[in-house]
Amino acid sequence: MRARSFQTGVILMSSLLLLIVVTIISLAMFRSFGLQEKVAGNMRERQRALHAAQGAQTYAEWWLSTNYSTAAASCTVLLSANTGQGQICSNKLADTVGSVVTVPWIGANGQVGVTYNPGNSMTVTTTAASNTYYDIPRFYIADVGGSADGRGEIYQVDAAAYGATANTVAVVESTLVVSPGIIDRGGL
Repeated sequence: MRARSFQTGVILMSSLLLLIVVTIISLAMFRSFGLQEKVAGNMRERQRALHAAQGAQTYAEWWLSTNYSTAAASCTVLLSANTGQGQICSNKLADTVGSVVTVPWIGANGQVGVTYNPGNSMTVTTTAASNTYYDIPRFYIADVGGSADGRGEIYQVDAAAYGATANTVAVVESTLVVSPGIIDRGGL
Protein backbone atom coordinates (compact mmCIF):
# COMPACT_ATOMS: atom_id res chain seq x y z
CA MET A 1 0.00 0.00 0.00
CA ARG A 2 1.00 3.51 -0.71
CA ALA A 3 1.50 5.93 2.08
CA ARG A 4 -0.85 8.81 1.93
CA SER A 5 1.01 12.12 1.49
CA PHE A 6 -0.10 15.28 3.17
CA GLN A 7 -0.74 18.22 0.86
CA THR A 8 0.15 21.47 2.53
CA GLY A 9 -0.63 23.89 -0.32
CA VAL A 10 2.96 25.08 -0.77
CA ILE A 11 2.66 25.12 -4.56
CA LEU A 12 -0.58 27.09 -4.40
CA MET A 13 0.95 29.69 -2.10
CA SER A 14 4.10 29.93 -4.25
CA SER A 15 2.01 30.38 -7.39
CA LEU A 16 -0.07 33.14 -5.78
CA LEU A 17 3.07 34.97 -4.61
CA LEU A 18 4.59 34.69 -8.08
CA LEU A 19 1.37 36.00 -9.62
CA ILE A 20 1.41 39.01 -7.27
CA VAL A 21 5.03 39.80 -8.16
CA VAL A 22 4.33 39.55 -11.91
CA THR A 23 1.24 41.79 -11.50
CA ILE A 24 3.24 44.46 -9.65
CA ILE A 25 5.99 44.39 -12.29
CA SER A 26 3.49 44.69 -15.15
CA LEU A 27 1.69 47.60 -13.46
CA ALA A 28 5.01 49.37 -12.98
CA MET A 29 5.84 48.86 -16.66
CA PHE A 30 2.50 50.30 -17.79
CA ARG A 31 2.96 53.27 -15.50
CA SER A 32 6.48 53.92 -16.82
CA PHE A 33 5.18 53.75 -20.40
CA GLY A 34 2.71 56.54 -19.60
CA LEU A 35 5.47 58.58 -18.00
CA GLN A 36 7.72 58.05 -21.01
CA GLU A 37 4.93 59.26 -23.31
CA LYS A 38 4.60 62.44 -21.27
CA VAL A 39 8.35 63.02 -21.35
CA ALA A 40 8.44 62.49 -25.12
CA GLY A 41 5.51 64.87 -25.60
CA ASN A 42 7.18 67.53 -23.47
CA MET A 43 10.42 67.18 -25.42
CA ARG A 44 8.49 67.49 -28.69
CA GLU A 45 6.82 70.70 -27.53
CA ARG A 46 10.12 72.09 -26.28
CA GLN A 47 11.70 71.44 -29.68
CA ARG A 48 8.74 73.03 -31.49
CA ALA A 49 9.02 76.15 -29.31
CA LEU A 50 12.79 76.30 -29.82
CA HIS A 51 12.48 75.97 -33.61
CA ALA A 52 9.83 78.69 -33.72
CA ALA A 53 12.01 81.01 -31.59
CA GLN A 54 15.04 80.35 -33.79
CA GLY A 55 12.94 81.05 -36.87
CA ALA A 56 11.87 84.40 -35.45
CA GLN A 57 15.48 85.16 -34.50
CA THR A 58 16.72 84.32 -38.01
CA TYR A 59 14.03 86.52 -39.55
CA ALA A 60 14.95 89.37 -37.16
CA GLU A 61 18.63 89.08 -38.12
CA TRP A 62 17.72 89.12 -41.82
CA TRP A 63 15.40 92.11 -41.29
CA LEU A 64 18.17 93.91 -39.42
CA SER A 65 20.68 93.26 -42.22
CA THR A 66 18.38 95.02 -44.68
CA ASN A 67 17.06 97.76 -42.36
CA TYR A 68 20.09 98.58 -40.20
CA SER A 69 19.96 102.24 -41.24
CA THR A 70 16.58 102.64 -39.52
CA ALA A 71 16.86 105.01 -36.57
CA ALA A 72 16.61 103.41 -33.15
CA ALA A 73 13.55 104.41 -31.12
CA SER A 74 12.17 103.74 -27.68
CA CYS A 75 10.07 100.64 -28.18
CA THR A 76 6.83 100.60 -26.23
CA VAL A 77 4.34 98.73 -28.46
CA LEU A 78 3.88 95.37 -30.17
CA LEU A 79 4.24 95.43 -33.97
CA SER A 80 3.74 92.76 -36.66
CA ALA A 81 6.46 91.81 -39.13
CA ASN A 82 3.80 90.17 -41.31
CA THR A 83 2.32 93.59 -42.07
CA GLY A 84 5.74 95.04 -42.92
CA GLN A 85 6.43 96.54 -39.52
CA GLY A 86 9.70 96.34 -37.65
CA GLN A 87 11.76 98.39 -35.27
CA ILE A 88 15.20 98.85 -33.82
CA CYS A 89 14.98 99.76 -30.17
CA SER A 90 17.25 102.20 -28.37
CA ASN A 91 16.52 100.46 -25.07
CA LYS A 92 17.56 96.89 -24.25
CA LEU A 93 14.79 94.36 -23.67
CA ALA A 94 15.90 93.65 -20.09
CA ASP A 95 15.68 97.38 -19.29
CA THR A 96 12.18 97.55 -20.78
CA VAL A 97 10.54 94.42 -19.33
CA GLY A 98 12.77 93.43 -16.42
CA SER A 99 13.21 89.72 -17.18
CA VAL A 100 13.80 88.55 -20.73
CA VAL A 101 12.63 85.02 -19.89
CA THR A 102 9.19 86.17 -18.72
CA VAL A 103 7.03 85.90 -21.82
CA PRO A 104 5.05 87.70 -23.18
CA TRP A 105 7.31 90.71 -22.88
CA ILE A 106 5.30 93.45 -21.20
CA GLY A 107 6.58 97.00 -20.77
CA ALA A 108 4.98 100.00 -19.13
CA ASN A 109 2.42 100.43 -21.96
CA GLY A 110 1.69 96.76 -22.71
CA GLN A 111 3.40 94.11 -24.86
CA VAL A 112 6.57 95.06 -26.73
CA GLY A 113 8.49 93.58 -29.66
CA VAL A 114 7.59 92.41 -33.13
CA THR A 115 5.49 89.32 -33.85
CA TYR A 116 6.51 87.07 -36.73
CA ASN A 117 4.29 84.35 -38.19
CA PRO A 118 6.41 82.48 -40.77
CA GLY A 119 4.50 82.57 -44.03
CA ASN A 120 1.31 83.39 -42.08
CA SER A 121 0.97 79.61 -41.69
CA MET A 122 1.27 79.15 -37.94
CA THR A 123 -1.95 78.06 -36.26
CA VAL A 124 -2.41 79.77 -32.92
CA THR A 125 -4.88 78.63 -30.28
CA THR A 126 -5.23 78.95 -26.53
CA THR A 127 -6.11 75.27 -26.13
CA ALA A 128 -3.47 72.58 -26.43
CA ALA A 129 -3.78 70.63 -29.67
CA SER A 130 -1.30 69.04 -32.02
CA ASN A 131 0.26 71.31 -34.65
CA THR A 132 -0.91 74.48 -32.94
CA TYR A 133 1.01 77.10 -31.01
CA TYR A 134 -0.11 79.04 -27.97
CA ASP A 135 0.96 82.39 -29.46
CA ILE A 136 2.88 83.83 -32.40
CA PRO A 137 6.69 84.05 -32.00
CA ARG A 138 8.13 87.49 -31.38
CA PHE A 139 11.49 89.22 -31.50
CA TYR A 140 13.09 92.37 -30.14
CA ILE A 141 16.10 94.14 -31.69
CA ALA A 142 18.11 96.49 -29.45
CA ASP A 143 20.89 98.82 -30.60
CA VAL A 144 23.73 98.23 -28.15
CA GLY A 145 26.17 100.77 -29.61
CA GLY A 146 29.14 101.04 -31.94
CA SER A 147 31.63 98.24 -32.48
CA ALA A 148 35.13 98.50 -31.02
CA ASP A 149 36.71 99.07 -34.44
CA GLY A 150 34.23 101.85 -35.23
CA ARG A 151 33.15 100.24 -38.49
CA GLY A 152 29.80 98.87 -37.45
CA GLU A 153 26.95 98.80 -34.97
CA ILE A 154 26.24 96.09 -32.38
CA TYR A 155 22.70 94.79 -32.02
CA GLN A 156 21.16 92.35 -29.56
CA VAL A 157 18.38 90.17 -30.96
CA ASP A 158 16.02 88.38 -28.56
CA ALA A 159 13.31 86.00 -29.77
CA ALA A 160 10.68 83.97 -27.95
CA ALA A 161 8.10 81.39 -28.96
CA TYR A 162 5.60 79.04 -27.37
CA GLY A 163 4.80 75.40 -27.95
CA ALA A 164 1.19 74.22 -27.74
CA THR A 165 0.69 75.62 -24.22
CA ALA A 166 1.73 78.67 -22.25
CA ASN A 167 3.97 76.39 -20.15
CA THR A 168 6.29 75.60 -23.08
CA VAL A 169 8.39 78.64 -23.94
CA ALA A 170 11.78 79.03 -25.63
CA VAL A 171 13.80 82.26 -25.51
CA VAL A 172 16.94 82.72 -27.63
CA GLU A 173 19.34 85.64 -27.89
CA SER A 174 22.12 86.64 -30.26
CA THR A 175 24.52 89.53 -30.66
CA LEU A 176 25.10 90.78 -34.16
CA VAL A 177 27.56 93.31 -35.63
CA VAL A 178 26.31 95.01 -38.77
CA SER A 179 28.86 96.86 -40.88
CA PRO A 180 27.76 98.78 -43.96
CA GLY A 181 29.76 98.47 -47.16
CA ILE A 182 32.43 95.98 -48.15
CA ILE A 183 35.34 95.25 -45.86
CA ASP A 184 38.45 93.47 -47.11
CA ARG A 185 39.36 90.93 -44.42
CA GLY A 186 41.97 89.24 -46.63
CA GLY A 187 44.53 92.03 -46.49
CA LEU A 188 45.14 91.90 -50.24
